[in-house]
Amino acid sequence: MSLIDALNWRYAVKKMNGQPVEQEKVDKIIAAAHLAPTSSGLQPFKVIVVTNQELKEKIAPIAFNQSQVIDSSHLLIFAANENYTEEGIDNVFNRMNTERGLPLDATDAYKAQLKGMILSRTAEENFNHAARQAYIGFGIAIAEAALLKVDATPMEGFNGPALDELLGLDKKGLRSVTLLPLGNRDEAGDWLVNLKKVRSPKEEFLIEYK
Repeated sequence: MSLIDALNWRYAVKKMNGQPVEQEKVDKIIAAAHLAPTSSGLQPFKVIVVTNQELKEKIAPIAFNQSQVIDSSHLLIFAANENYTEEGIDNVFNRMNTERGLPLDATDAYKAQLKGMILSRTAEENFNHAARQAYIGFGIAIAEAALLKVDATPMEGFNGPALDELLGLDKKGLRSVTLLPLGNRDEAGDWLVNLKKVRSPKEEFLIEYK
């Protein structure tokens, strides 16, 4: 199945049936998010996987009682770094150079330029930048799920600070950005399952300069 075919198959499932998704498929979806491109390779986000049913039930009211949270097989939470730090940037480039067999100082000039730009910004500006990187991984995870015929429902509708407090993310320097329940559609109970996928006409969507 091509990616276009997979994206035509997928939709934002409104009702899941609670059946488990094979762990091998979940691992591939997480691997896709892990391999997502990020600005300067900094990967300023984490993916949190929740399978504990009691915890999902605690998260549900934080997510406005959307049933997919409870009925999902795996609930993925994308959480971005609250800020960038000099130590964190150093760690990324030290790992990169070590694994590539390069001297640790091989990227010093670029790293200094990067630090000058990033560390001069406010924490909120840096969080917003990190969140945009998380969204890249989020989108790629959705695409991989579609290719594997795993249903996934992208969610921004939740109380981020409450979720962060519940999971202790604030103590880890993280803020939740998006939720991605993974599961299997309940075809009998989902009002959206048989409705046509609708997008804006291509001539409205696409702007070309030739």
